[in-house]
Amino acid sequence: MRIFFFFIFISFSSLLFSQEKNSKNLDSNSKYNSSDSISKKKQPVATIDMYRVITLDRDTTYIDTSLTIQKEYSHNYLRKDIFGLLPFPNDGQTYNTLQYSLTDFSPLPEFGFKAKHFNFLEANQIRYSSVATPVTELYFKTTIQKGQSTDAFVTLNTSENLNFSIAYRGLRSQGEYINQLSSTGNFRFTVSYNTKNKRYYSNAHFTSQDILNEENGGITTISDFESEDPNYNNRQRLEVYFSDAKSFLKGKRIFLDHNFRINVNKGANNLYVTHQFNYENKFFEYNQTTVPSSVGGTIVYRFGDSFKDSGINDQTHYNKMYNKAGLIYENTTLGKFQFFVDDFRSNYYYNQILIFDDKTVGSSLSQNINNVGGQYEYQKNKWNGKFLYSRSITNQSLSNLDAKVKYDFNDETELSFQYQNINKLPNNNYNLYQSSYVQYNWSNDFKNEKINSISANAITPWANASLQVSVLNDHLYFNDISTDAQILARTQIVAPTQYENTINYLSVKVSKELKFGRFALDNTVLYQKVDQQDNIINVPEIVTRNTFYYSGYFFKKNALFLQTGVSLNYFTKYFANDYNPVIGEFFVQNKKEIGNHPNFDFFINAKIQRTRIYLKVEHFNSDLSGNNFYSSPNNPSRDFTIRFGLVWNFFQ
Repeated sequence: MRIFFFFIFISFSSLLFSQEKNSKNLDSNSKYNSSDSISKKKQPVATIDMYRVITLDRDTTYIDTSLTIQKEYSHNYLRKDIFGLLPFPNDGQTYNTLQYSLTDFSPLPEFGFKAKHFNFLEANQIRYSSVATPVTELYFKTTIQKGQSTDAFVTLNTSENLNFSIAYRGLRSQGEYINQLSSTGNFRFTVSYNTKNKRYYSNAHFTSQDILNEENGGITTISDFESEDPNYNNRQRLEVYFSDAKSFLKGKRIFLDHNFRINVNKGANNLYVTHQFNYENKFFEYNQTTVPSSVGGTIVYRFGDSFKDSGINDQTHYNKMYNKAGLIYENTTLGKFQFFVDDFRSNYYYNQILIFDDKTVGSSLSQNINNVGGQYEYQKNKWNGKFLYSRSITNQSLSNLDAKVKYDFNDETELSFQYQNINKLPNNNYNLYQSSYVQYNWSNDFKNEKINSISANAITPWANASLQVSVLNDHLYFNDISTDAQILARTQIVAPTQYENTINYLSVKVSKELKFGRFALDNTVLYQKVDQQDNIINVPEIVTRNTFYYSGYFFKKNALFLQTGVSLNYFTKYFANDYNPVIGEFFVQNKKEIGNHPNFDFFINAKIQRTRIYLKVEHFNSDLSGNNFYSSPNNPSRDFTIRFGLVWNFFQ
């Protein structure tokens, strides 16, 4: 780690001394002059399209240092717009999902522990770069109580066809409540290469990620919080279930995606060989030193009976290796035809076999899955389409049909449609889990989940809108199976469950910004409806975000760009899922509703050259509207907080 920070320091130093005082800002409509002020010889001008950010699917955007309302929404721990996600009270904890359509599905089985993965960067979330000159980006934001959140990124092209990037995102946040510390780290290293004749392309990355959370299990007595007693304004005085529990997620990944054109010169017909490799290991641990909890002086066993009197240390191990090989035929008129075969191997395991009460819980779940499939891509004029179908050829029954079509009317109007039909294998922690808690041990053989989904998106000068309709069969979820006696004793027992009936889900989201000179009103409204016989997928019917703000330039030569305003976040009451730290998952509950509480934020953002400064007063109405704000049934959401942050770009 010291070597990494030394590298960052050297990079920053070289980039700082290379800045030219009179260089122009690099944003969506400007150019950056990379000339050296000492040399009299004029150097080439690097335009914005020479600073590219490329996804795994080779979608390209450009590095943008402008200050917009979207940048305000994404200045957070996840570095993205979190509309539809409800953060827990401390940075680095989990998020409750308000918008169910944000859920992604893969037919292949995953590790599980999904509540711990919001900040875990998957392979398709890694971005690759191609830049004319070295670029550095620094992100900083204060956290809750003691700590800081940072993200440092450096990228450079050693030649036109070879790019490297290195980045580290780190967080340490104490939080307002007892036993709520978050400490996380995400290290990324990428390499992109192509030959000069463009026959061979490759993207590769290495990631090492760790997410540590102290787990307090939420506050024990909701009435103390809601009473608004000034004695509890210091949140450390509120009693929580655990003062010495914690969870830890760790993972490392090596990834390579590359292709080679067989014909020497690119023409009207081309043939490519493709290969993708992904090796990953993960580790999840739940640690609790003291088993019993004290609630108002009464001893409580929150998760029921335990095999251990103290020192619980549940560990789950996982590794996988994925290979995908394919052949692409490309015709400039007809499009691209790809045929592929893949090999998925995983091992999910514990260090022992459990036998108790005539019940046996195995030590491992190993899987070997092979799929064959085809993909067709078409891009011509205003049409863009991608059609994928894959199916297993081994004993497991899984399939994936994914069809996407996009039509660009012009630069301002775009329509897109998607249909997906997935036959999905259960995540591993649904079928196997071991714990020191007696009732948190299971070995299952669940059926595949069947998911049909249709979505449509429209981007127009009048408004942006999206529609999704999903039909779910054999839906898997975690359920509260506590008996009445256990509920009375404050014991929480959660287990995986498969729903036998059909669930129909509908969501409609509309966004529109209205401008009045230097003032603007940015609105996003989400409507959701679920048709189901039992309350399994619970979501708020309405979620809205409305931001009224002012923006304008100040001082000579427009040296300062200022943006200030107020944001309202609101969702209607609903039975929100609760969080269980033993399994690192959310579970369905139908006892307590949360919501119907407006949350107001005030912000002042400024841009000076390529530096964006953020000052935010979060939830400034918390003392005015009563203590009825929650992120889950017994976890309050964030109080009044003042936050400061910045994003600083350097171009050499």
